[in-house]
Amino acid sequence: MLELECHMGQRGHRAVTSLAVGYTGTLRERRRTKQKRITPRRESKQGATRPEMAFAFQGGFPAGICGVILLTFSMQAAMVSGAVLRQEAVLDNSAALINHSMALVQRMEALLIQGNGSDVSLRVQTTNSDEVKVIQAHSLVLSLQSEVFEELLLTLNGSVLTLREAADCAAVFDKFIRYLYCGELLLRLEQAVPLHKLATKYHVQALRRGLSLYMSQHLASDSPASHVVGWYQYAAQTGDTALRDSCLQYLSWNLSTALQSGEWGILGSELLLSLLQRSDLVLHSELELYEALEAWVGRNQPTELTAEAALRSIRYGMIPPQQLFRLQKQSPLMLKHQESVRDLLYLAFQFHSASPTQLAKYFDVNCSIFTPRNYLSAAWGAQWVINNPTRDDRSTSFQTQLGPSGHDAGKRVTWNALFSPRWLPLSTRSAYADGSAVVQASRADGGRPRIVITPATSSADFAGVSFQKTVIVAARQQGKVVVRHIYNFHQSTEETGDFLAEADLQRRASEYLIDSSLYLHIVVKPLYHSLIVARK
Repeated sequence: MLELECHMGQRGHRAVTSLAVGYTGTLRERRRTKQKRITPRRESKQGATRPEMAFAFQGGFPAGICGVILLTFSMQAAMVSGAVLRQEAVLDNSAALINHSMALVQRMEALLIQGNGSDVSLRVQTTNSDEVKVIQAHSLVLSLQSEVFEELLLTLNGSVLTLREAADCAAVFDKFIRYLYCGELLLRLEQAVPLHKLATKYHVQALRRGLSLYMSQHLASDSPASHVVGWYQYAAQTGDTALRDSCLQYLSWNLSTALQSGEWGILGSELLLSLLQRSDLVLHSELELYEALEAWVGRNQPTELTAEAALRSIRYGMIPPQQLFRLQKQSPLMLKHQESVRDLLYLAFQFHSASPTQLAKYFDVNCSIFTPRNYLSAAWGAQWVINNPTRDDRSTSFQTQLGPSGHDAGKRVTWNALFSPRWLPLSTRSAYADGSAVVQASRADGGRPRIVITPATSSADFAGVSFQKTVIVAARQQGKVVVRHIYNFHQSTEETGDFLAEADLQRRASEYLIDSSLYLHIVVKPLYHSLIVARK
């Protein structure tokens, strides 16, 4: 659950400067033209009769209630902006800030619960149901927080505003109204989307942004409803590109986990095809992805066009030839659609049988079929757990396969990796000794973490191949280990300039650490490039 703070913004500032002198009167004047035909009851000596008092509330609050609410929103806006009271503290050392904001929130909540001075009843009807929820509210509060409510109230004849909402939105409507009064709410995962719908419908932008941030930060939470896919679909429908991209990135970076969960089986065709196009997928191997696709097709029974488009997105050059032979003979999906991918299989077998330099003479090797994803198998890299990462420099060595093709299956490249928790310019770093020396040098400043990955040897076999180095940083979110960040850099640079630039490794509870350790997985991806332009 998350507590969202209310940000009054410019509307709150206007309340401080003009609300007390003009808002209720302006609202009364704007309504007066629509209420000329209403004849108020005669006022007695003791004051207005109860029906007439309700009529009077339609144009503004009674003085006492209005004063409380004006003071409430004036103080709230001043606390949000921090302009008035804090400025006095700067100018005068004897000044002090008195903060009773929590008591103010409690009083606003009591005002809503008790309905004191209410001038409008919100009658919330559930669509396709007889269920009705009635909330006593105050038009001034609603109008200040939502321009949509302001327009609805200006055109209202009477004191009852009828609203029709879908069942999921009606269920959380009281939470939504409470936010308008108190600027905070507590929610569960399944309530995020309906609250976001209400914030969007009634133009409560601060709440809308807060809910989008909440969803982006709770993608790793466990839920039986497979909420990440649902949130992606909702974000795509509503045009929330930031949330949509966050969901897509989370699924891409944690695909091996998603393949074993309920998320994978309920993917829509559009989301599936979007994932299959990406090179930053983190999974064990391309064969794992093919088998997951076969399971998805069997469960969802997509159209022929969708199934063939998905099959053509598999990178068959990254699957060993012996496994490709097995798929051709034993995979029901491949047996059914083999003609649609025959050209890709033929190209993959050629790729596995020739050297990169030979292949590059006749084929465009820059296409996706020859581009690895972020594979976690031992042939592509190694995991590296660094305990107490701020203590000193560390180094490690590991081997990877020279390339994914069968031609290079027996060739290995040794890599040295150096991690330094503080800045160490390349010009002052000692050369590697025996490929595994740990640099111990004094630091002139605190600096930031860095990681350097270099090949221990060079070879003529490197011709036609460049290496992209990828460092995957894992973290624990909502009790689950997930990919926190991915850094990419190429052979010519040796390191990435922004590695852990925003991480605070000194803090034991850092979101980049797991039990005070830094969990990395280094992946080295061979990339092929054309050496000779094909003549035919």
